[in-house]
Amino acid sequence: MTKQFTSVWLREPRQPKESGLRLDHIVGAAVELLDAEGLDALSMRKIGAKLGAGATSLYWYVGNKDELLEWVLDEFWSMVEVPEPDQAPWREVLTVFAYNFRETLRAHPWAATLIGQLPSMGPNALRLTDRLRRAYLAAGFHGIDIYLASGTVMSYVLGVMMPEIAWTKTYGHEEIERAEMLTMMEHAAADFPELMADYRETAPTDWDTARAMAFDFGLLCLLDGLERRLDGKPQGNSS
Repeated sequence: MTKQFTSVWLREPRQPKESGLRLDHIVGAAVELLDAEGLDALSMRKIGAKLGAGATSLYWYVGNKDELLEWVLDEFWSMVEVPEPDQAPWREVLTVFAYNFRETLRAHPWAATLIGQLPSMGPNALRLTDRLRRAYLAAGFHGIDIYLASGTVMSYVLGVMMPEIAWTKTYGHEEIERAEMLTMMEHAAADFPELMADYRETAPTDWDTARAMAFDFGLLCLLDGLERRLDGKPQGNSS
């Protein structure tokens, strides 16, 4: 059965009770638990225990776990810092956004699952979206092209980070040594000698450096492509 769309941002927030609990404390505790234990382990009971409150008292502030996760996702967006578009060239604004988005996902990998699963309609998400909108407008994009370009950059960062997040979730921060990787590839790629020769030349010795180089390369290509589309192209037309 298809789930009906709803959002915590479509209802009025409830006034605090005299219990001493505050919504921002609940959200902060949820973020800490998510960072420590991941999405699957999050529960209202654990949050209540962390705050010294019963789980039932949390439901005055959040109707259910999905509502809490919407608040948490909006808190995540508040951590992605972006310069004001009138303080830096548009490419610099988008570069800072992409790098900060990447690092914030590294620090809070659970957010990659929530993006797209839950609506990003909270004040922090909209503030970030508007700042990016103004950066694309300053670059020369107009109409639907603003949002197509913005979605492309965001999708790039998510696409790069999803495999890294999945690896870390499965294997932690353990990396495969270059020699061990080459030995495995010698066996797996025995029928592809030219591919194996390339891999011997390019296999990284430092995975963090390799990831950074790959991210740099892809982002530069993407921004170059967006800039190229501005040259002589009618705006507001995605063709």
